[in-house]
Amino acid sequence: MKKLIAVTGCPTGIAHTYMAAESLQRAAQVKDVEIKVETRGATGVENRLTEEDILEAHAVILSADVDVEEERFVDKPIVRVALREAIKEGERIIEEALAQEDAPEQTKVEKEPDSTPAPSAKKKSGTGFYQHLMNGVSFMLPLVVAGGLIIALSFTFGIHAAEEEGSLAAQLMQIGGGSAFALMVPVLAGFIAYSIADKAGLAPGLVGGMLASHTGAGFLGGIVAGFLAGYLAQWLKKVIRLPRTLEGLKPIMIIPFVATLAVGLLMVYVIGTPVKGIMDGLTAWLQGLGTGNAALLGLLLGAMMAVDMGGPVNKAAYTFGVGLLGSGIEGPMAAVMVAGMTPPLGIWLATLLAKQKFNREEREAGKAAGVMGLAFITEGAIPFAAADPLRVIPSCIAGSAIAGAIAMGLGSTLAAPHGGIFVLPIPHAVGNLGMFVLALAVGTVVTATLLMLLKKKVTTDQTTTV
Repeated sequence: MKKLIAVTGCPTGIAHTYMAAESLQRAAQVKDVEIKVETRGATGVENRLTEEDILEAHAVILSADVDVEEERFVDKPIVRVALREAIKEGERIIEEALAQEDAPEQTKVEKEPDSTPAPSAKKKSGTGFYQHLMNGVSFMLPLVVAGGLIIALSFTFGIHAAEEEGSLAAQLMQIGGGSAFALMVPVLAGFIAYSIADKAGLAPGLVGGMLASHTGAGFLGGIVAGFLAGYLAQWLKKVIRLPRTLEGLKPIMIIPFVATLAVGLLMVYVIGTPVKGIMDGLTAWLQGLGTGNAALLGLLLGAMMAVDMGGPVNKAAYTFGVGLLGSGIEGPMAAVMVAGMTPPLGIWLATLLAKQKFNREEREAGKAAGVMGLAFITEGAIPFAAADPLRVIPSCIAGSAIAGAIAMGLGSTLAAPHGGIFVLPIPHAVGNLGMFVLALAVGTVVTATLLMLLKKKVTTDQTTTV
């Protein structure tokens, strides 16, 4: 019997990672196929694939927006799918993997001690800008969450308590702002570069990110530094050729030295100043937004959060909000979070108020969606969107857009980029809390109302898969 292996992973590592894994496992069970799925979630790598698993596998399914160490699978047929596809079309993907032909023996590559043929092959496959960026975001996110919450804790002693040198509030501010937030951009840049060039890109990426912070180029500068470092290190790996006896110097000394020096000089003399100007202009514009323009930006960010519920559009809005936190701009993050909570909460409310329009299984799934919504896990809405996209997705977009517009237009701010309602009790984590709650309530009601109007009445109470 053929055996399959898979790797799933999303930037936040909370929902999509495990939903995709469960979908593939269910589909494999239906097809009576053995499968082992490695997940790369918020807690790290779980159920890691062993060399024996890889050797025995007929094909590999990769469904991830983060680095998956693809060099492990250099001699295996690979099926690459988006996370949403894995969640919605598990059986089709299993069939596609089973249909792969075994890789011919001559395609297997003997690796030299320091050479990295597989990462090079990986880049040719077109993992692309989005995956590299999301890999950086996934490593940066815990720093932003921890730093934001610790900064908020420092405010519990008073808004200006951190100004008193040696006080607990000052130490909390140093931990959250002076340390966690200070590492945010270097880690973003470092792991973008790591995704592109593996270990060779890490040192120049981290240094480039640190220089982006020091020059004021912010998260935009960090993104530029990460891609510059990654592609430069990858290029150096290809062009530098040394005698076999000296090859060990290449990954340890030559590439880190040359790439870090080049990236550092470019950031200081060429890139840092213009990107700082762009970042300063963006900051000034956001800080000077009037109520109307703020509401329009919130409307746009809110709609983006619900368009694909965890896909590229959603992640673009989320990354924008997270990146601005490091510059002290917290309004967009409030719009992003409230809009991300709205779709699953609206669906839950609709299943509660209009039971006749949802079958028994959907009503049960609605309860789970509600809990996920409270925790800012937008993906709780995906099963409903997959089952009835023409009615569910527009309803969710409308509710999220209105929620985002209200939150940002009425001056709500958010210092923590995740957590949902669990960050609300922390003093000063949410600015203008009443407006945040109002935005969440209105967005939820709008989504639920539209669903109740658009959904057709269920004619039978038979359970069907959502």
